Amino acid sequence: MALLRVSDIGKKENNVFTIENINFTQEAGQKIAIAGETGSGKTTILKMIAGLLQPDEGAIYFEGERVLGPFEKLIPGHRSIAYLSQHFELRNNYRVEEELESKNLLTDKEADNIYSICNIKQLLKRKTNELSGGERQRIVLARLLTTSPKLLVLDEPFSNLDLAQKNNIKSVLLDIGSKLGTTCVMVSHDAADTLSWADTIIVIRNGQIVQQGTPKEVYNNPLDEYCAGLFGEYNLLNQENAQAFLVDQQQLIVRPEQFSIASEATGVKGIVQAVYFFGSYYNVDVLVHDQFLRVKIANNPFQNGDAIYIAIN
Repeated sequence: MALLRVSDIGKKENNVFTIENINFTQEAGQKIAIAGETGSGKTTILKMIAGLLQPDEGAIYFEGERVLGPFEKLIPGHRSIAYLSQHFELRNNYRVEEELESKNLLTDKEADNIYSICNIKQLLKRKTNELSGGERQRIVLARLLTTSPKLLVLDEPFSNLDLAQKNNIKSVLLDIGSKLGTTCVMVSHDAADTLSWADTIIVIRNGQIVQQGTPKEVYNNPLDEYCAGLFGEYNLLNQENAQAFLVDQQQLIVRPEQFSIASEATGVKGIVQAVYFFGSYYNVDVLVHDQFLRVKIANNPFQNGDAIYIAIN
């Protein structure tokens, strides 16, 4: 039996469905990420899963039992589902250890393990108003985990964090799954952040699921431009160029790194228009049959105006 089953849920706004026909299941330990543009309905779906928002149709089942919404419970939420809002808060001028103790249901040893996983043991004596954004978020995560949830629902856990803080949170989330056995479902505005974390990615557009698959499937074989653009740069080849690369389609989506430098015998000719250095790689803009294509390569022996040959890997 699946840990979580979302069955045909929908949500109305002004008598119009803004979320509709959402169906998926989640097994224990499976990491699911929900991706989509701002306003696509990601947060609404998470709140319904957590029992904080009432679906207008369909139902959500956790361990085989229907999750009750706020119209059916005096205190909204589910005892085994913890929800991390993107607008998380801590009380000001409290020591971190005081803030954590207020929600803790665990033994000292169990709580200490969570503090280690969340990398906050060194912060326990600090005041909450003395913390950085990344530190505050790890403390809120630890506070949720001390309630022993089976499912952790994360709304934009990487928002407003710098690169170092973001990487720290990513490491913590991986440890939460592997060391605590807590199942997670996440929403991220920057969907590329989920590629290295998720087992399954669900893409939402206008309140509906448009693509679902593994990170490799969704990244390498996007359904359309919308799905492609969520996860990084892409080229949309016109019909002439698609056929030049021996693909019989009117349009073809190709990632910059899916091109490679080829020989005249095996590649399609183009003229280098610009070269951009990004540290560990170069982006090369190539004009092919009056269309600009971006090619990502590790080393750059080219200059503007050079004729080169490219192929699709």
